[in-house]
Amino acid sequence: MNGFYFSHCKPLIRYTQTLNIIWEHSPVSSTELVMLANEELGWKKSTTYTVIRSCVNVGAIKNENTVVYALINLKEKLSKDEVEELKKIVEQYGKEE
Repeated sequence: MNGFYFSHCKPLIRYTQTLNIIWEHSPVSSTELVMLANEELGWKKSTTYTVIRSCVNVGAIKNENTVVYALINLKEKLSKDEVEELKKIVEQYGKEE
């Protein structure tokens, strides 16, 4: 049961960690975000870019001309459709591992 829980929560934890950095530094260049994620989370460049892509795909952030902006704020609630989309991503991510 613990493996199931961790493998399905891991992407959400990564999204949250990334969004926290973006909220703190927005707008931030993707290069700077990679450096911040490395310093604060110990992530490799590839991990950061994968999470950036995923966050863009769910509409949480915008990456335009290598500048990353948060599209949701800390107090905004997700719609039911957005929650369902995140669940799908989590399930897909769990299958990839």
